[in-house]
Amino acid sequence: MISLVVLSAICSVYFYVEAFKWGMHAKKWALGGLILGPILLPMFSISRHIHWRNAVGFNNLYIAA
Repeated sequence: MISLVVLSAICSVYFYVEAFKWGMHAKKWALGGLILGPILLPMFSISRHIHWRNAVGFNNLYIAA
């Protein structure tokens, strides 16, 4: 039981920092990470990608070499 609480706290901090770096709602993602833990990771990745596409635009082509 203690390990689940610690894992949720670590996920909360991770989602807070990553959301803050990407300019997203950090407190919302921290609360979600605290409640759901690592289950939130796929949703966060998709949301981060959508946030990035809205900032950059959908018609721009970006190829990483």
